[in-house]
Amino acid sequence: MAQTAPRSSPPGPAGRAGISPFRVRRDPLGLLVGLQRAHGDVVAFRVGPQRVWLLSDPDLIRELLVARHRETVKGRALQEARRVVGDGLLTSEGERHLRQRRLIQPVFHQERIAGYGAAMVDHADRAVDRWRSGEALDAAAEMQRLALAIVGETLFGADVEAEAPEVGAALTTAFAAFDRYLIPFSGLLRRLPLPVNRRVAAAEARLERVLAGMIDSRRRAPGGDDLLSLLLAARDEDGTGMDDRQVRDEAMTIFIAGHETTALALGWTWALLGRDAGVEARLHEELDRVLDGRPPTVDDLPSLTYTRACVAEAMRLYPPAWVMGRKTTVDVPLGDWLLPAGTVAVASQWIVHRDPRWWPEPERYRPERWLEERGDGPRLAYFPFGAGPRICVGERFAWMEAILLLATIGRRVRLRPAPGEELDPRAMLTLRPRRGLAMVPEARTPVPTGAAA
Repeated sequence: MAQTAPRSSPPGPAGRAGISPFRVRRDPLGLLVGLQRAHGDVVAFRVGPQRVWLLSDPDLIRELLVARHRETVKGRALQEARRVVGDGLLTSEGERHLRQRRLIQPVFHQERIAGYGAAMVDHADRAVDRWRSGEALDAAAEMQRLALAIVGETLFGADVEAEAPEVGAALTTAFAAFDRYLIPFSGLLRRLPLPVNRRVAAAEARLERVLAGMIDSRRRAPGGDDLLSLLLAARDEDGTGMDDRQVRDEAMTIFIAGHETTALALGWTWALLGRDAGVEARLHEELDRVLDGRPPTVDDLPSLTYTRACVAEAMRLYPPAWVMGRKTTVDVPLGDWLLPAGTVAVASQWIVHRDPRWWPEPERYRPERWLEERGDGPRLAYFPFGAGPRICVGERFAWMEAILLLATIGRRVRLRPAPGEELDPRAMLTLRPRRGLAMVPEARTPVPTGAAA
């Protein structure tokens, strides 16, 4: 039987003008959800002059990210991210990306990252020591400060905790202005003496100063076992290492990505736990039973199954990486469709992770679903770390950190939403809470197994 030729005209919104970039900036989550609900799993539209396809079928997303990855490059969002992170692992392409990944991969081998567990737990305990029971705090900012301190010590051999407010403010400024640079004529906008451009330039300069200090410290004291030392000493198969610019770009990429996404995952987890007493009680039961009154260790990770499920479910509902984009370099057959060269294909975790076809009661925070048989659902119905050759190199590090921090903090405190606090995500480069996460810590005493019996 003759094979049917792929179709090349998916459904989409009527009209030739396309969707205004300013509408995309105003409410990207609502826009993409509306397009998928109105037109289905493959939607074609334009944003300004750019042709875009929205893919919401997990099998097509897997084909794009895994089987067809050589026929695409990063979308414009990550191309623009070069302004901050440079040409590091997150933004590089082709052979350069493969070479960089080979150089960095050993840093995240399981045996190496297991040695970071004690530092993670120690930093989490010190964070709880700072809090005052009954006094409101911003859980999002606290998790960012904590994750930054951990990345500084474990991956860069540096104490950057005191600089966490400065780094956090700089990232917020840079990310808040990020979507401005995705609209047409953004190159011209960047050259204008606008207040927002001055703020972004100052924020980027602050990040550069912090990173330059860490790199300079490592150059003056080589031979360490942290990521930065290994980057400086790394050699490829042909014996060549990284030049100064490449070290800077890789370090900046990991410095930002290594704490931003984990901090957000934990912030959203606390916000959801604080709204569900039943889930919180089951988490505390596991922590008290497994830990028996002591701090967690890496050896406890296989037993903290519900703790892990609490994080996994939070990343389903509020994925820190909420969208991925790839631009085709050639015409790409994709299922029944032909994706034209030059098209940006967009896949949104926010949409797929909340699809009722794959997730019963999709809007409900229900960690138990991760302890149940999931049946024969598509593999990429859940992809918080991406997929394919470009899957996040630090995924194991992030999982270990998130579970250990949730366990360390959860055994000692509850976090309750402050009066009037609502979950209000803002889709920027990552999915951040629009106004932070105001929560009130309440001290709790772990119940040792013997006492519970």
